[in-house]
Amino acid sequence: MRSTFHSIETAKRSLFTEQANISTTGHNIANANTPGFSRQRVNLVASRPIEAPGYMRTNIPGQLGTGVEFTSITRVREKFLDDQFRNANRSLGEWSIQSDTLSKLETVFNEPSDSGVRTVMDNFWKSWTDLSKDPESITGRKIVRENALALVDAMNETSKHLTDLQADLTSNITTKTEQINSISKSVADLNLEIKRLEAYGDNPNDLMDERDYLVDQLSKMVNVTVVNTADGYDLTVGAGITLVNGFNAPGTTAQALEDQLNGNGVVGGEIEGLIVSRDRILTDYKSQLDAMADTLVNGEITVTIPKGSTYNGTQLQDDTTVTVKGINGLHKLGFLFNTPPNAPVQAGDIFVTSDGSTTVTAENIKLSQDIINDPMNIATSLRTEVINGSLETIKGNNTLANMMAGLKETQFQFSPVASQNGITAGTLDEFYASMIGQLGLQAQEADRQATNQQDITTQVDSRRQSVSGVSLDEEMSELIKFQHAYSAAARFMTTIDETLDKVINGMGVVGR
Repeated sequence: MRSTFHSIETAKRSLFTEQANISTTGHNIANANTPGFSRQRVNLVASRPIEAPGYMRTNIPGQLGTGVEFTSITRVREKFLDDQFRNANRSLGEWSIQSDTLSKLETVFNEPSDSGVRTVMDNFWKSWTDLSKDPESITGRKIVRENALALVDAMNETSKHLTDLQADLTSNITTKTEQINSISKSVADLNLEIKRLEAYGDNPNDLMDERDYLVDQLSKMVNVTVVNTADGYDLTVGAGITLVNGFNAPGTTAQALEDQLNGNGVVGGEIEGLIVSRDRILTDYKSQLDAMADTLVNGEITVTIPKGSTYNGTQLQDDTTVTVKGINGLHKLGFLFNTPPNAPVQAGDIFVTSDGSTTVTAENIKLSQDIINDPMNIATSLRTEVINGSLETIKGNNTLANMMAGLKETQFQFSPVASQNGITAGTLDEFYASMIGQLGLQAQEADRQATNQQDITTQVDSRRQSVSGVSLDEEMSELIKFQHAYSAAARFMTTIDETLDKVINGMGVVGR
């Protein structure tokens, strides 16, 4: 005969199991908005049935059920979607940094605008045109000087902004590396704690969620590879950098990440975006701006000196084509005004370097101190004549001023090493326009890639959330189901209690 008390155990197990279901559902609801949280489920199995007790097997059909048990509480998560999300997140981090850098570059160059380098350069050429109309004017020379100073300031300031931006990226690389090492240390600590709890037979779901959330953050910074071992997650970057090895977190350095990328290794994420932005994008535009400054001052140009001009101490009888080194070389062909009996003074450089070096860059280009001190050191004339027995500069001659103004449309020879935009010969305006055009296209492409990667990341995360995320509607319906099951189990317990009361207190009283 079956034990009358057997059903009490069955009811007890049902109550405990449904209480676990209700508690887990409440935990899910409480963490519906917790980042990285995965919904949890109670895994139920029918408890092991028993044969009715006796000295030998009875003829009672079937086995006697003993109710329900929950074997574990596990989180609902799919590794495949985690891997997809992290790959998309890595690309998003890389392109977001490049898009942000190019956006800052567009702000630095500020083209087209009334204050950009192009406008300042146009004003410089225009001031020479105005001076050619009145080559003896001191006011015209002052205007040329001020526009030259504005051009120098614009190049200096733009170069400084690029240098500052590079320094800022370097600082960000260091900061990101520190964050990577901090997260890696946290992952190693979680590996140890999870391992300890698993040894007791527990499923530390919340700690596992925390660990996966940290890896998600890492995936945006670097191309992290996750291998689940007996000691937890092992994390590596590319092929040669170990961030986490079981309970240890060796971490990395900014230099190690840079070396791996420069060695054609894979770094990925925001770190790669920062390194590429600093070492390739910014370096390219800085070298192009330097090439433009150096070409303006020293780039080879071919000019035609009209007949009647003085060249190498003689008066030309025909137009003569010569090659000179940039605006400085052309200016040195001219003569300053002189007072007899002094001989005409050959003009000097317009632009020099602030550090005394021979190579002109956007950072060190400077207006000649002689011109800053006295604008009359700006030459406009290419002609000298003997007047009253003295060799004098012809003050009304505007040949040099016209040639200076014509440099706006003159073909310069650019250095193919310093310039990466493919132009080796052209006007300064063409070179600068190509540089700004390149910047615009790169910024547009980076924005497109960042937007695409954001859409992909959002889509993959939505799919992941559909599996792992908490749906309040689903949890509420589950809660109602578990509540009814708990009430039914409680009612079953009451029924058995009433039965036992009848057996104990209502039976066997005949004859008392």
